[in-house]
Amino acid sequence: MTKPFSQACENNKAPILSELEYYLSSVPDVLEVGSGTGQHSVYFAEHLPHLHWYTSDLAMHHQGILQWHQEAQLANLHPPLVLDLNDSWPVQTVSAIYTANTLHIVSLPLVKRFFEGVKEHLAAEGVLCIYGPFKYQGRFTSESNQRFDAFLKEQDPQSGIRDFEMIQQLAQQAGLSLEQDIAMPANNQLLIFKRQ
Repeated sequence: MTKPFSQACENNKAPILSELEYYLSSVPDVLEVGSGTGQHSVYFAEHLPHLHWYTSDLAMHHQGILQWHQEAQLANLHPPLVLDLNDSWPVQTVSAIYTANTLHIVSLPLVKRFFEGVKEHLAAEGVLCIYGPFKYQGRFTSESNQRFDAFLKEQDPQSGIRDFEMIQQLAQQAGLSLEQDIAMPANNQLLIFKRQ
C-alpha cells in the first residue's frame, strides 16, 4: 500500500505548529480526532516531544496512519484509536483535543456529537484546537471557500463549511470559552477554546 499523502497537510503543518507550540506548551497529552493520513500527528509529535500524541480515526484509515508512524518511530506518538463520532469515544479524559479539516466534512449531527464527546472527555482547564474554514455571520471569508463549500455539498449535502457562531455556541454548551480565533493561511482559521 502506498503511504497516503495530503498536500494540504504538508502546506499547513508548519503554520499550525507555530500556534500549537504556545497553546499546548503545558499539556501532557492530546487526542487528535480525525487523523486522516497521519501526517499532522508525526510532525506535531516530533516538534512537541513533551506531550503524548494520540491519533484516532475510522478503522479504514488506520493502515495509512500506521505507515507514517512506523517510518517516524517516535516514542510519544501512539497508534490510532478507533473513533467514530456515532459511538462512544475510546478514551477517558485528555488534556487537549485537536481536530483539523473535519467539521466541514462530517454531517451536522456529527458536529454536535463531536462537542458532546469534548464535553465528556476534555479535562478541567483542557484545551480544544479546531482548524479549518468557517463562515462568519453566514458569509464566506473568500470566493475559494464558497466554491469549496459548493463542492463539498455536491459530494454530500450534509457536509459544508460551518458557521463560526454555531461552533462557538456548541463549545459554550460544552463548557468551553473561546480563547483565540487565529487567521491562518489559505483562508482557514485556528479556533482555540478552553474549559473553565
